[in-house]
Amino acid sequence: MKYVLMFIETEEFAQQLEAMGELERETAYAAVTQWFADHGDKITHHTHLAPVHTATTVRLGQGEPIATDGPFVEGKEVVSGFAELEVADLDEALRIARSWPACPIVEIRPAS
Repeated sequence: MKYVLMFIETEEFAQQLEAMGELERETAYAAVTQWFADHGDKITHHTHLAPVHTATTVRLGQGEPIATDGPFVEGKEVVSGFAELEVADLDEALRIARSWPACPIVEIRPAS
């Protein structure tokens, strides 16, 4: 089964990352690199998204489509990246998601 793990960054997490010293930040990034290496046999695709301020949103269904700068929702949590997995079932996806070493929230969705 395919699942997508969406890595969701909070304002608090972003502030903590920004406040880290260079060595501490390198250690945090190394943990993420290791996570991808550890699960590389299950990950079929992954990417980190550009910062939320670069987003453009198109709103449909109310006459002409309207494009606006910024994220699709107003909130303090944003998707910062994702990984697509090929695993046996949701339980395996959950095991992998629980080991994510970075953003404090991981949303899991089946993909077709």
